[in-house]
Amino acid sequence: MRHLLSTGDLSRDEALLVLDTAAELAQVGDRSVKKLPTLRGRTVVNLFYEDSTRTRTSFELAAKRLSADVINFSAKGSSVSKGESLKDTALTLQAMGADSVVVRHNASGAAHRLAEWVDGAVLNAGDGTHEHPTQALLDVFTMRERLGRLDGLRVAIVGDVLHSRVARSNVLLLHTLGAEVTLVAPPTLVPVSVHTWPCSVSYDLDAVLPKSDVVMLLRVQAERMHDAFFPSAREYSRRYGLDAERFARMQDDAIVMHPGPMVRGMEISAEVADSTRTTVNEQVTNGVSVRMAVLYLLLGGS
Repeated sequence: MRHLLSTGDLSRDEALLVLDTAAELAQVGDRSVKKLPTLRGRTVVNLFYEDSTRTRTSFELAAKRLSADVINFSAKGSSVSKGESLKDTALTLQAMGADSVVVRHNASGAAHRLAEWVDGAVLNAGDGTHEHPTQALLDVFTMRERLGRLDGLRVAIVGDVLHSRVARSNVLLLHTLGAEVTLVAPPTLVPVSVHTWPCSVSYDLDAVLPKSDVVMLLRVQAERMHDAFFPSAREYSRRYGLDAERFARMQDDAIVMHPGPMVRGMEISAEVADSTRTTVNEQVTNGVSVRMAVLYLLLGGS
């Protein structure tokens, strides 16, 4: 594996290697000195064309825990806002000797293009509505930690699938690792190409909930919506929101996940968000370990 562009590129063995490596590296987080000398002398560039506090900070922390040098390159207020193309920015990073580029871009496919232009490893940290592979890896890592298995797990991914790169990455990875995925969304928020995805689709959350081991809620991405995809926030919440009443109908050991940021009162009620069976904060912690594992494996740490 030279880049991490899509979870669809990962074989079962490669995916499990990332998860197992992350489990070992997670123990570093429990030590008083949280640093390993593994990637000393390597340079990781965070190239973010979209705002992202959580993912950017997580990648930065992961690289620093492995002793890599980190350069944060925000496209806002840089030469990019003066009209520099992605290719020219890539060639600049190449000239600076970046060993790895972590990229988030609002255009689907941007990470794949970047991988053609730089010699270093490219990590896709979200390209448009296409993919977000490290998010899927940290989600799956969290499921395995909590539930002890992935094979045969029944996972419901609920909400704005149309605009979600998290949904696509999770469907591909979970399928590879033997889980069964059902997408639950209003018909207007299901992608046209969904019949090519290895999962099933339902429009009825109440029918799917009692059969699910994991319920992953997606944020409704208002900033990507230019049309009316549902009548109102209240109506969306009534049909697709996870409130206390729906939560009570889930299996006793089922977990609730959310990639964050959560819109409390929309896709998830405050009560459910703060439940011990909701893994949002664990997902953030696990995200650092998983991104450490990916950097370690791509940059050939010793």
